[in-house]
Amino acid sequence: MSKLTISRRKALQLFGISAGAAVVEPISAATKKAKTPVFTFSLNMATIRGQNLGFAKELEIAAKAGYHSVEIWIDSLNTYLAAGGTLRELKTMLKDLGLQVENCISFNKWIVDDEAIRKDALEHMKKELDQLAEIGCKRIAATAMGLTNDTTISLDTIAERYRTVLDLGVNRNVIPLLEMWGFQNQVSTVSEVVYSAMQSGNAKAGILLDIFHLYKGDTPLDTLSFINPQINPILHMNDHPSTLSRAVITDADRIYPGDGVAPIKRILKILKRHDQPLILSAELFNAIYYKQDALTVAKTALEKMKAVVEGV
Repeated sequence: MSKLTISRRKALQLFGISAGAAVVEPISAATKKAKTPVFTFSLNMATIRGQNLGFAKELEIAAKAGYHSVEIWIDSLNTYLAAGGTLRELKTMLKDLGLQVENCISFNKWIVDDEAIRKDALEHMKKELDQLAEIGCKRIAATAMGLTNDTTISLDTIAERYRTVLDLGVNRNVIPLLEMWGFQNQVSTVSEVVYSAMQSGNAKAGILLDIFHLYKGDTPLDTLSFINPQINPILHMNDHPSTLSRAVITDADRIYPGDGVAPIKRILKILKRHDQPLILSAELFNAIYYKQDALTVAKTALEKMKAVVEGV
């Protein structure tokens, strides 16, 4: 069939439009309103950890502050369970509060060279994965706990060991995210964690990035766009002051997003996803904030995150 003999009906079919439909259909206000949001806001419990509220109270504070997503810490969960709490009760509590546990911060030494330590860490991780699966948590942080900066472990070895924990998590529908730590050699930059994730050979591999660690590890932001944002479902949100260099800044120096000099909007424009919202999770370890009312801190972190994403 030549170009000249294509009927209007055929042309419309080629573009997936029915012959009776208007070629251009205006987008209604309701359709615009129903559009999937670009970001989801979450509270990492580190932000109010210093107030020593206890696991259940932290969740209540998060919900009262206006969050629907949270990141929990495994030690706090274990303390809650040791005191008589149950996973079934926790699952009900989360439902009642309207909270989704997006991720769990854990520190198993799955990455180290010592085989006995690594084996023990994997057993601990299996238990944690089972617990998290029961409460509907979707992810767990696979950190570099146990590594030292004089370690000579290769990225290929990290990839192999990450594959081991990834297989454990995939089987339980809780995905371990390889977390970048800017202070730790071999996982200090985005390129290192992306390489290890890719070399794992598992399509479910993912990474966990953080505004603070992007600065601490000196990842070149000009090449950050080389990665597919879909491999990074969560971004830890924070900021840093202009007065502290990469060499001296610590976790405790993190401040609210937008209160420092980090190029947060630039980073968000690169890392925002098109398949689903990017989870922005406030993670702060600031001793000054720990002396303040936890609800005020949680609300402030949410307000600051919402303000910094405007125009992104």
